[in-house]
Amino acid sequence: MVQLSDDCFAFGGRLLPLDEAQQQLAELVKDMGLTCGQEPRPLRLADCLDRSLAAPLIAGMPVPPFQNSAVDGYAVRLAGQAQTSGLFQVIGRAAAGHPFTGTAGPGQAVQVFTGAPLPQGCDTVFMQEDVERQGDQVILPEGLKPGANTRNAGEDLALGESVLTAGQPLSPADLGLAASLGLQSLAVLARPSLVLFSSGDEVAAPGSLLAPGQLYDANSDLLAATLDKQGWQVTQAGILPDDRAALSRALAKAAQQHQVIITSGGVSTGEEDHIRAAIAEQGDIALWRIGIKPGRPVALGRIADSLVIGLPGNPVAAYVGFLALIRPLYHLLHGRPLPNLPAIAARANFSYKKKTGRREFVRARCQMDGSPFPLVDKFHKEGAGMLSGLSWANGLVVLDEDSTQITPGDTLAFTPFELIR
Repeated sequence: MVQLSDDCFAFGGRLLPLDEAQQQLAELVKDMGLTCGQEPRPLRLADCLDRSLAAPLIAGMPVPPFQNSAVDGYAVRLAGQAQTSGLFQVIGRAAAGHPFTGTAGPGQAVQVFTGAPLPQGCDTVFMQEDVERQGDQVILPEGLKPGANTRNAGEDLALGESVLTAGQPLSPADLGLAASLGLQSLAVLARPSLVLFSSGDEVAAPGSLLAPGQLYDANSDLLAATLDKQGWQVTQAGILPDDRAALSRALAKAAQQHQVIITSGGVSTGEEDHIRAAIAEQGDIALWRIGIKPGRPVALGRIADSLVIGLPGNPVAAYVGFLALIRPLYHLLHGRPLPNLPAIAARANFSYKKKTGRREFVRARCQMDGSPFPLVDKFHKEGAGMLSGLSWANGLVVLDEDSTQITPGDTLAFTPFELIR
């Protein structure tokens, strides 16, 4: 079991840097032998988008499978021939899907169209714009080199070439490559599954009547949608009460059925925050309190063969907790390295100050206007409970541990939500 050398469980103790927390997550996943597993059968290509390839894809044929014409024009042989220009006799035509079945000899040409197999005996194609046709003959200009305007067999993919690597998410272009090899299906990794709980006596399910002091649970749908977008198979298990014994029983039962357990709320230091204690009662805590803002109280542990991540109850902090641990967990389960957050360079249109020693995720809106360094504005309010700021934003400005302030015009790393996978 991974364990911290410092006592970060005491309130006010050391905040674990995010990079260290993610390394500990990777060690824990390896220690527990957690993986996605493979789908029981290959999926048709149309169902494989964004899924992860289970095994390397090796080209079983060359693409294209034959040498063909890259243009409309006339095919001839130039290599080793005395006549490389002038008058040639046209002996036939070849179109895509309709090869010329004869063989062209010296001084002979075959009219060809883009994609048509190069006729036997030919090695070069003159573009039709460069020639003059006179009945059954064609006048070809000087200066063309052998092999011009042709595409060789295997030019795109060679026989035996490694095409796609195991674990990579499949894009539309990847699926097109597979189809070009004649494949109808691919073996992909199973979608990793998890169970998602909210917790707290103050939290009520949307659609129910609120009791005094209650508010509606936003985290369950926020996280479920976020996780589904990344590729998780999510089971929403409702709201757990602020009761340590009940929490402990629920987590133990969930560990019998699910490889990953996610909770939100109840991981801080209050008297009614019981999640950490419940995890420790049933298993072990690997880490708690990460140097991020918002989202500092994030717990990572294990119960039996299940990995447990306890996120904060404030919605924005819960989302940042997803970025900190759940997003990298998804990549680790697919056999990939820890991922970096994608970012584009942008210019600050605001001022901001922060403390050192923690990585901050600032809700921001970038003017995606195509300029090299678009302007970024910050949400006008603070607070990890203000979900309206996450809705207003189209991404996050990520400030590293050593940053202390932002002034207008500074270059920033902006992470668009649409790029987060």
